[in-house]
This record gives sequence, structure tokens and C-alpha cells, in this order.
Amino acid sequence: MAEIVIRNTNERISGEENVRQFLNSQEVVYEHWNMDKLPKELQEQFSLSDDDKKRILDIFDEEIRDLAARRGYKIWDVITLSESTPNLEELLQKFEEVHTHTEDEIRAIVGGKGIFIIKGAEDVGYFNVELEPGDVISVPENTPHFFTLMDNKQIVAVRLFIEANGWIATPVPNPGL
Repeated sequence: MAEIVIRNTNERISGEENVRQFLNSQEVVYEHWNMDKLPKELQEQFSLSDDDKKRILDIFDEEIRDLAARRGYKIWDVITLSESTPNLEELLQKFEEVHTHTEDEIRAIVGGKGIFIIKGAEDVGYFNVELEPGDVISVPENTPHFFTLMDNKQIVAVRLFIEANGWIATPVPNPGL
């Protein structure tokens, strides 16, 4: 289950309903998918073949199509990052730059863990959303944020897009995080 850490106060928010209420107050969509649907052999696998990725998309087809219908997403894929990913550190450096997009950035975590760092309302400032399997989050368009991995550096996520070429990041000045 997702947890939140508000950076300027170190306040921690946990529990699905508390997390959902806080994120809704920041205009961030949060949902949770049932990970029991995912076969055991895919739950801890971080180097996936194209067939494995298709299997994940097929398993969560109903959830993906429901979300796409509600939010206007047109295409989706599966991304996996781990120590076996070529140029992982280079990719993470790129991901860890604060930026915005002209469309929502959405991820449904199906393996591993990751963190979105998001700029909230002025009275909140930046906050971390620590994600684990089953957590689905949508960062609103034009909201400063970045994404990174937890210490084990492993994640599998479904990404959904409105535009065929995916998100285009627009860097924002370093907020001194």
C-alpha cells in the first residue's frame, strides 16, 4: 500500500483511505489493483520478455481499459527497470530531474517499488509517494514531479498515455529538494 512523506514536515501518511484522501486533495489520482491476479512467476521478475509484458497487459486488461475509458488514455505498455537494465544509472538521473508534462503521468506498479516526488499545494510543498505492487497513481499534467526507484532498484509498471509518442518532459528549475 502506498505511503506518503511530506518533505517539509516529515509527516507520514499511511493507510489506503488516508493516502487516497491526501492525494485527492492534491488532485493526484490514486487507485489500487488486485495483485493476486498476477502469477507468482511474474511477481518478482524484473527482466521481462515481450511475451511476459504482453501477459501482464492481458492479465490487467479490464483494469487498464476501465482506466483508459475514464481518463482518455489511448495506448499503454510495460516498463521494467532493474540492475540488469542497460544504462540504469543514466536513466535514473534523467528520471530524477524535476519536470512537468502536458498530459497526466500514470503508473500502475505490478512489481518492485518506486517513489514519485510531487509538488503539492503551497501549504504542503513537495511530498513523496512510496509505491508498491497494486498502487496506481496519476500525476496531473503541468504538475512538477519526478520518479525514482527504491534502494533495491527494481520495478515493473504499466504506463498509460494519451499521446502516441508518450510524455514529453519539460524541465522546471531545481526546487532545492
